[in-house]
Amino acid sequence: MLLTVDLERLDVRPGDRLLDAGCGEGRHCFGALERGASVVGLDLDLPSLRMARGALADRAAELDRGGSVLQGNAFALPFEDGTFDKVICAEVMEHVHDYRGAVRELARVLRPGGRIAVTIPTATSEHLYLRLGDDYFESPGGHIRIFRPRDLARGLAAAGFAVEGVSFAHGLHTPYWVLRSIAQLPDADRSRLVRGYRFMLIRATASRVMDRVEKWILNYVCPKSLVLYGTKQADAAP
Repeated sequence: MLLTVDLERLDVRPGDRLLDAGCGEGRHCFGALERGASVVGLDLDLPSLRMARGALADRAAELDRGGSVLQGNAFALPFEDGTFDKVICAEVMEHVHDYRGAVRELARVLRPGGRIAVTIPTATSEHLYLRLGDDYFESPGGHIRIFRPRDLARGLAAAGFAVEGVSFAHGLHTPYWVLRSIAQLPDADRSRLVRGYRFMLIRATASRVMDRVEKWILNYVCPKSLVLYGTKQADAAP
């Protein structure tokens, strides 16, 4: 399963209540379920939620855990304060204008002492795509900012989190998006090179060798994503 967040490093445990804000088709939800957590996935995109809903509910029932998805946004979460033990927010903050407001809302629904993992694209990869063409940022749903990690870290700290670590992910995906940018995103799927690399990516997800190459080499040379991990301080204001 292709995950951006290291669920072991996030310390997802049996019995945890986990929110995946911006869940897409639910990849982190499925991963957390397998580690014993009950999960709620939230996203604005209904087609993605429809893709996730049935399979997630079925797997949760098999494991006798909670597993559901709902439509919503990170600025008005329909949960009480301190509802969750863990929160994941993957590849969302680069799409929203007030990312600090979104972080505050995530902090609100996380219990004191709970842990969070927020992922963003690396600034290096984003600048590279931008140099190759404007389509990456101007396509519908595109990114509205290039993040510096320190800015996200400061936003987390202002919301009451102690930022405790960083990891990198998806080194194999950076060349893929380079190829897509060169091929011009609206027409990239027509490129035989793009299709060939995507086929290789799919095969690589099942390869232990490629997994090790990515984790131990490419994620430090050309990572596509950066993950910040933090803990909500006990004295954080609701």
